[in-house]
Amino acid sequence: MSTTSSNSNTAPQVEVPYRFTGYAAFSDLRLHSYVPKPFGPYDIDVKVNYCGVCGSDLHTLRSGWAPSIYPLVVGHEVTGRAVRVGSKVTSIKPGDFVGVGAQAWSCGACEACAGEENATKVGGIKAAEAGGWEGEVGFGGEGGLSGGNEQYCKEVVETYNWRYKDGSLAYGGFANYCRIHENFVYPLPGNVPEEILAPMLCGGVTMFSPLKRANVGPGSKVGIVGIGGLGHFGIMFAKTMGAEVTAISHSTRKQDDALKLGASRFISTSSSDDWEVPYQRSLDLIISTNFSTDMPLTKYLSLLKIGGTLVYCGIPEGNLPNFSWASFGTSNLSIKGSNVGSKKEVLQMLELVAAAGGEKCWSWIEIEPMAKAGEVLERLDRGDVRYRFVLQADS
Repeated sequence: MSTTSSNSNTAPQVEVPYRFTGYAAFSDLRLHSYVPKPFGPYDIDVKVNYCGVCGSDLHTLRSGWAPSIYPLVVGHEVTGRAVRVGSKVTSIKPGDFVGVGAQAWSCGACEACAGEENATKVGGIKAAEAGGWEGEVGFGGEGGLSGGNEQYCKEVVETYNWRYKDGSLAYGGFANYCRIHENFVYPLPGNVPEEILAPMLCGGVTMFSPLKRANVGPGSKVGIVGIGGLGHFGIMFAKTMGAEVTAISHSTRKQDDALKLGASRFISTSSSDDWEVPYQRSLDLIISTNFSTDMPLTKYLSLLKIGGTLVYCGIPEGNLPNFSWASFGTSNLSIKGSNVGSKKEVLQMLELVAAAGGEKCWSWIEIEPMAKAGEVLERLDRGDVRYRFVLQADS
């Protein structure tokens, strides 16, 4: 994968302020000055240029999934320049264009991070041979951690609304700077605008990861439920990977968009009470971005072939609908969850997008100034976007 042509091997480190400034949630969203975590040897300070607006930002700001930590600076789809790198950073240089996603740190030593062969075991620590820093093991600055599942680390620190081991609070990208461990900073390809790439660093890889893990390729028949901020990535990526894609949506309002994105078939779940019947057992894989607690889950399952898989990527603010054993047991179906993606998968996704050429795999975005973050979040809550907002940082 190519790197941004304007990267410099000799760019000087920039003096970064002790306090960062971002748009924080109190009772409202307003500018707030805060002290980030202490700068460590593997840390990178990124001067934010753009930050995508994710549904997770909205859920977290309103404590929809769990009580949040306020004041809260959200944003985990960041692109910008590395302006300061720690003494042990090897894969990123000052001046590089980089991205930051939904994670900021993981332990590096568990099976998720280091892999079964290198993971910390009772009676011995094989992962220590992989390097790392004092008190930690494992290193994946260039290419990602060997385990390739660090997003499932039990010690994970997410980019915002999380605390590090020393008690420091993690702050996101609705800000002038963000500070992240090298393992979670991604070099960006040089042939795609960074504002296009920003929403992919959470929303995009959330869809790419289950597609990649399902070995989607020519001959695969993939269904994407929900044509929105997540779903539009799912259609584009699955099509680019060679699959035949079916878009599934509540109404026909987004049918034209779905076909432009690469779907060859469109199903409206409001077309009739038995809308699913003509399409039963026709799909190998369904990725659902629907976060409603009353989604027609049993009907989704009926669309899968024997041995097919339904992957949940939409996270509801409540419980999933009830379903019977017969709805999946009689067709040997699997139901899985998925959470963003590993660094390996982010880099593979960026390579796919860069290699696709033209605008084939570009995010559909609307750019707004970061000063309008509050208005943008209100519009997102109303569904008034096609299909991702990107905030341009204050100058």
